[in-house]
Amino acid sequence: MILWFTVVQIAVACAVGLFCLIAGLAGRRPSDYTVGGVLLIEALLIVQVVVAIVAPLAGNPPTGDLLEYWVYLVGALLLPAGGTLWALLDRSRWSTVVLGVVGFSLAIMLWRMQTIWTVQIA
Repeated sequence: MILWFTVVQIAVACAVGLFCLIAGLAGRRPSDYTVGGVLLIEALLIVQVVVAIVAPLAGNPPTGDLLEYWVYLVGALLLPAGGTLWALLDRSRWSTVVLGVVGFSLAIMLWRMQTIWTVQIA
């Protein structure tokens, strides 16, 4: 996987997570900006799925546990979709906090996926 793409994903996930967490703790309901930020993360993850499918064909296979990688990737795809759906249905300040937690959780998952793809696990 391309490191800079993963770093961009992690930066966006952290920024959205921080923004949503602060907005939720301040008592704000999810706005179109917070929901849109999580949808941006989802769009970046869809691009990562395409890259993950094409990369082995281009001669760049993962060096870590492939099953763990795909479990993280599927989880990362479902997490923002579920958080966004809940935020749209609930529209409470706590759903904004959940969107913030989703952002930080995704950042951790993305870093782990990058590690699996590029670092040989002994």
